[in-house]
Amino acid sequence: MTRKTLYREVSAYFKEAMPNAKTELHYDNPFQLLVAVILSAQCTDKRINLVTPRLFEDYPCAEAMALASPEVIYDYIKSVSYPNNKAKHLVEMARMLWEKYQGEVPQDLKLLTELPGVGRKTANVVLSVVWGEARMAVDTHVFRVSHRLGLVPDSCKTPLSVEQMLTRYFTAEEIPDAHHWLILHGRYTCTALRPKCDKCGLVHLCKTFRNQR
Repeated sequence: MTRKTLYREVSAYFKEAMPNAKTELHYDNPFQLLVAVILSAQCTDKRINLVTPRLFEDYPCAEAMALASPEVIYDYIKSVSYPNNKAKHLVEMARMLWEKYQGEVPQDLKLLTELPGVGRKTANVVLSVVWGEARMAVDTHVFRVSHRLGLVPDSCKTPLSVEQMLTRYFTAEEIPDAHHWLILHGRYTCTALRPKCDKCGLVHLCKTFRNQR
């Protein structure tokens, strides 16, 4: 099977299995999504959704958070991973947003990645989810599932190389959904330690499953 054919069959499966795939993070505006994605690094969306309601109630926008101190924000997010660093980044990010962009989240990859605590993956999530851009954010789930299925070759050893391969073969229209397809599949089916191959509708296409038989 060619790689192009594999992508088409994987896409067809997910379009039927996950027709309404979307982020599981809760947010009301682009700023809140940006905050939630920063917090979600090496942490579960479930945990973030427990933390953000109180945080967003008191700090719903960049202007409000820019006036806070990292010590105050820490108290809201202390149950997430790396709370000290994240509290510092959130306050610095909010201050830069307020000072440079009047509190508006810029719709630009370069500008987003200049914000404290915002890397390429985080920026891609925001651009894809908020504006529907054809951006493929590669987290641990996307990286793992892409390799296991054979969507990317073993030579793709970095998130950027995986991103480039996925955006080459998924269509521009599919990419915003494909990001969520791969994340959710990795989160609930193709899990890191004990993948649920018996419940997977892609085993007939999966390189890893085929090689283990």
